[in-house]
Amino acid sequence: MTEAARGWVLAAPSSNSGKTLVSAALLRLLAREGERVTPFKVGPDYIDPGFLSAAAGSVCHNLDPWAMAPARLNQLLQGPRGGRFLIEGVMGLFDGALSGEGSTADLAAAYHLPVVLVINTKGQGASVAALAQGFAQHRREVNLAGVIFTQVGSQRHRKLLHDACADVGIRVFGALAADASLVLQARHLGLVQAGERADLDALLDRAADNLANDLDLARLRDAAAAPALPTASAMEPVAPLGQRIAVARDIAFGFCYHHVLEDWRGAGAEISFFSPLANEPPEPRSDAVYLPGGYPELHAGALAANHAFLSGLRDAAARGAVILGECGGYMVLGEGVVDQDGGRHAMAGLLGLETSFAKRRLHLGYRQARLTGGCALGAKGAAYRGHEFHYASIVEEEGDALFTVRDALGQQQDGAGLRQGGVMGSFIHLIDRDDRLDRQEYQ
Repeated sequence: MTEAARGWVLAAPSSNSGKTLVSAALLRLLAREGERVTPFKVGPDYIDPGFLSAAAGSVCHNLDPWAMAPARLNQLLQGPRGGRFLIEGVMGLFDGALSGEGSTADLAAAYHLPVVLVINTKGQGASVAALAQGFAQHRREVNLAGVIFTQVGSQRHRKLLHDACADVGIRVFGALAADASLVLQARHLGLVQAGERADLDALLDRAADNLANDLDLARLRDAAAAPALPTASAMEPVAPLGQRIAVARDIAFGFCYHHVLEDWRGAGAEISFFSPLANEPPEPRSDAVYLPGGYPELHAGALAANHAFLSGLRDAAARGAVILGECGGYMVLGEGVVDQDGGRHAMAGLLGLETSFAKRRLHLGYRQARLTGGCALGAKGAAYRGHEFHYASIVEEEGDALFTVRDALGQQQDGAGLRQGGVMGSFIHLIDRDDRLDRQEYQ
């Protein structure tokens, strides 16, 4: 029997520390050396996994200690056999939901995994030791195996950082030298997607070469560990929307969790893909259509002009197919979208929804959601956990709400989403069934 894969959690003191770049560089470096590597990303992130998947040459799954049931986390971590795995953390090591749960540290502690702290050292010297020592001592059950520096300005800077950490017993695995060519551009929902970069492979190779110049890979391999997995328990997956599901997939509709599609395939559903930006309609034989989130607001004009796509959605609704739109996909199912310049673009018109990106307002956070009525997603009252992250404003929303909602603190929110026959959607990205909430009274 193949032994379990061994690996690490790469975390950071905060966002913008360079952990995605270091994670991708290390994955690419290991893959080039012939190792089988499996990437993971903590939290509700769609963009970073694209870089990690490209670097490793294998699919990056999300691990979400707040939104996923323990059985789901166990299932995903049991997947890799042999080789290495790397788990990139979310935000800072101890950051999680508003409730304080679901941090990268929680995951590392639960599965007894070593943490490598990625520290952006621009503008600091010996103070890095105090920072690393504080993170190492903050929670004793979290094993901080060592650190990797980023934005190192010179060999003199590198020695200063190393010596300061060595003096307090913090192991240094390596450093990524400052390099203006290693830039991951960002926009309003995070990094520019990996699929939008024509230079992606060259970027990943440059990052791997840079890291290889200053990395004690042997010591890093020695620090790797297999996850301490508890006995498997039953898991209730997200139910498939139909038997033949057409899934929108391109740079405007790229925010989709791999485990959800795998659940549907595992339940016997056939999945096909189509590109709304290429004016492709859903597969005509499909009995369900899934429009995940993404950046349709940046392509609203093109989508509004793609009549084959919009007509395909209307035809699917007319023949009784189930249609689910999440976040950006929800916006496209509405009457119209106003872009950032104030121009209005007509959409599918299948839900009483009008949204605007000109009136930007951040909506961010975990959500506990219950279905207000029975549908393809489950019986009335079926509970989910998910996440909301967008800047669109609702100008008009008329119809029956799809969910009743609470935030991560359990505080009641307004109803979310709309449902009209078999067409439904909301701004919530569904992550997993909520077996915890299913066992509670929640009106």
